[in-house]
Amino acid sequence: MLFPRKMKYVELTVLKSEADIVLEYLGKKGLIQFFDTQAPVETHAVVHLRAVIERLLDAGIYIGAEKAGDTSLDEEISLPDNEDKELADTLCSKIEILKELEYQTIHEKQRIRETINEARAFSKMNLPFSDFEHLSYLTLRIGRIDPKGSSELRENLGNRAVIIPLDDNRIIAACSKKGRFALDSHLKKLSFEPVVIGKNYRGIPAEMMKSLNEQHINLEKELEKIKNEKEILRLNCASDLERLVLSMNTMLTIEGIKGRFTSTENLYHFSGWIIADTQAKIVKDLTLLTGGRAVIHSCQPHDVPSVKNGIEKVPVAMKHNAFVKGFESMVFSYGAPLYGTIDPTPIVAFFFTLMFGIMFGDVGQGLVLLLAGIFIKKSKKTFVKFSKFSIPLISVGISSIIMGFLAGSFFTNEKILIAPTRVITKFITGEPMDRILHILPMAGEAAEGPSSITKLLYFFGFTVAIGVIINSLGLIINIYNRCVLKKYQAAFFSKTGLSGLLLFWYALFLVVRLIFGGQFELYDITGLLIPSFCIFFGPVIWRFITREKPVLENGLFTFIIEGFVEIMETVITYVSNTISFLRVGAFALAHAVFSFIVFYFTDELASSGIAGTFSAALIMIFGNAVIILLEGLIVAIQVIRLQYYEFFNKFFVETGAEFAPFRFTSKKL
Repeated sequence: MLFPRKMKYVELTVLKSEADIVLEYLGKKGLIQFFDTQAPVETHAVVHLRAVIERLLDAGIYIGAEKAGDTSLDEEISLPDNEDKELADTLCSKIEILKELEYQTIHEKQRIRETINEARAFSKMNLPFSDFEHLSYLTLRIGRIDPKGSSELRENLGNRAVIIPLDDNRIIAACSKKGRFALDSHLKKLSFEPVVIGKNYRGIPAEMMKSLNEQHINLEKELEKIKNEKEILRLNCASDLERLVLSMNTMLTIEGIKGRFTSTENLYHFSGWIIADTQAKIVKDLTLLTGGRAVIHSCQPHDVPSVKNGIEKVPVAMKHNAFVKGFESMVFSYGAPLYGTIDPTPIVAFFFTLMFGIMFGDVGQGLVLLLAGIFIKKSKKTFVKFSKFSIPLISVGISSIIMGFLAGSFFTNEKILIAPTRVITKFITGEPMDRILHILPMAGEAAEGPSSITKLLYFFGFTVAIGVIINSLGLIINIYNRCVLKKYQAAFFSKTGLSGLLLFWYALFLVVRLIFGGQFELYDITGLLIPSFCIFFGPVIWRFITREKPVLENGLFTFIIEGFVEIMETVITYVSNTISFLRVGAFALAHAVFSFIVFYFTDELASSGIAGTFSAALIMIFGNAVIILLEGLIVAIQVIRLQYYEFFNKFFVETGAEFAPFRFTSKKL
């Protein structure tokens, strides 16, 4: 299609109790671009759902669910019900308890490790036991306590101290210096009786070191057990967590949409843009979904007040086949066309493919591009970021193969295709030829001499003709678009309007006539002056027709200067825009020269023994790789440049807004 799809503005009124299922339907189908009527409102439901999603995400990250890339959901995601909410809370609570247990265990293990290290560091020192209370980290208490109080002491102190039983009623309590006050307080409550250690007693008690090491080993076992539990949770709960995140995020999106529109006690009122030919389906589906309780009112874009006043732009949606759709991103990267104007994407797709093939003609190298495009298209999951390039790669690969066959080149080799080319040309023309198209004069039929140069000039003339067509199409599109937008002065009396087009065409007609032996005639002056006059006096003519005052808006002197500058710019622009397409032929010639160099060295080395054959293979592989990667990139850039500067500049003076329908997006685990 050469025109964007027709749009409609709709207003949708639904019951509050049915708003969720209506928005769920619209979000899954991607049918409407909402038109906000008020600033978003942060409701309690939005805050709560956001907290639940973050909690689920944290739980998934903890058990490693984000690594479960092979998790697939067989059922379509729907809004969460009460069971889903309970399941989310249960899973999160279970995982959070395990997370807290792991944190406490790691912390306790670290504390025990530090205690062991410091005690071990002093264990062989010949010091009185009483001196150990001066350690920078460790505080020790040794004494008697009621055996029944040991468990209570452990429970009260928790991770803040290590209690080591020496016998039935004696213990050693160890803690950090910071925790000694809490330790002494709890010991006092349990009638702790310190044991006085004699001055001659030296070192750390062996029982204490043994107990600390046992506790450290037990904690390591506990951490390993926790690790196994995490893996079991990942295997059993990863899919549920992913489904719940998607479901909750769907509900969050719906609540966010509801907060952007006006509502009454019982109703919600939504508005936005839809594609016109989807209206019947939307009405039918919503009627079934709500039992006919949804009210839908639609109108044409030009009836919307904000569009009339120029505040709002009607969004643009395209409908293309697979080939043209592959080039949409190239057009939209420059800008979206205005609603109602011509869609240039089909023209871009055709000429991009054509010019790339002309500049990159080689059957083997084109086959590489073709296979790369097919591979990316088939491997969407692996190369999802590059999937939009699959169709362009396939297209330019095919065009390069066709051009390569015409030029007789297969991975730079100019001999392989001679036999099939002779068969085909003899069948078509009756005369066998080694190659159909001679781009490089020195290659192949060197004996022909001037005729090869002539063919090359014809080839360059063909590339200029492509430029003439592209420039003309750009001007025609601009004239039509300006008329649609009711900007008639620019449509008829500007360098990119009808006057500029007529001047361009007549100048080309004159140049072609002179090249083929014609002469300059008096009527040529008229043919050049009339469109030039319209461009020069365009503003004055238009202001006279519309009876705007003053006719000379900025004065006579300014008008004359602007007129001469406009004429000079018009001539320079069209000459440069046309000659610019010589680069298509120039890059085709450069490609042929580079290919000839690679083929020449390969052919020469291949006949000089085993070492030469090996060197020839390396040159062929390296040379073709450089051509495909480096020259392929340069050619693509040049084609894009020609499209942007010689084509888009003619009519893309104002860009539109791309249709961006409301769709559910979700945070992934």
